[in-house]
Amino acid sequence: MLACSAFTPDAARAAAGTECTGVGFCYCVNADFRGAIDEKVAYFRAQIATERAKGKAIGYMSIPLSTAGGSYFGVNREVAQQVKERIEARFGANSAWVLNPTAKDADLPTLNGVRAGQGDYLLMWTRILEGQKALGEDFDFVYFVGPSDFAGFFGLTGKADMDRLAAYFDERLQKDADLKRSVERGSVSQTAFRNYYALRAATSFSVGAHDEWNVIRAVNNRRRDDPKLGVTNQLAVLFDGRAVSSAEAEQSVAAGNVGACKT
Repeated sequence: MLACSAFTPDAARAAAGTECTGVGFCYCVNADFRGAIDEKVAYFRAQIATERAKGKAIGYMSIPLSTAGGSYFGVNREVAQQVKERIEARFGANSAWVLNPTAKDADLPTLNGVRAGQGDYLLMWTRILEGQKALGEDFDFVYFVGPSDFAGFFGLTGKADMDRLAAYFDERLQKDADLKRSVERGSVSQTAFRNYYALRAATSFSVGAHDEWNVIRAVNNRRRDDPKLGVTNQLAVLFDGRAVSSAEAEQSVAAGNVGACKT
């Protein structure tokens, strides 16, 4: 899930407002971004419709993105593209299409020197995921990225994985200016990077992905209760390459960004 968090505090606070979605999820957002969010929702619905018209099954990919806790934005965006390609290859490029939320055309614009925050992005993605009927009708499956997806990107083999990650960091640092700036700001270090990608690289440790999991759970609750859909027409949910059990899929997780603005 794409979420940038470089707010200008005064501007963000002045424009803050609570926005709720069809499945009942509310977020504290910057009102200045309402127009941009509406445009992105319309853009992705049109993109989905184009792929659906080709007879493809439509998937959404949930993935950690922000530079936080040892995670690095640049790597995560590259992993996302690789995972998208792998999923589409697994099911067949003529049969499946995956919406990659880290693609650059998903970025909300900077307005008056203020970047969109996590609430703004989660409002956008929740509206896209739930669809106009709040039944997730635009999608067939959701894929939550897990440890093996990241391991595949780094070429981890189960032998000296942490050493390999540390070496990868050092090599990338020499040629990635954004990573170097993140290190200089204290946002990431070699040790934090190594530990994150060896031990925590998964949607399980993503704030935004927690919200997305709960959104899909709410959508499937509504589908089960809908007489035209029911249990057999729930959205398929996959984590780390495998389908999750009904016990997992029907369980909520801790909320991430959900919540009204605090006054």
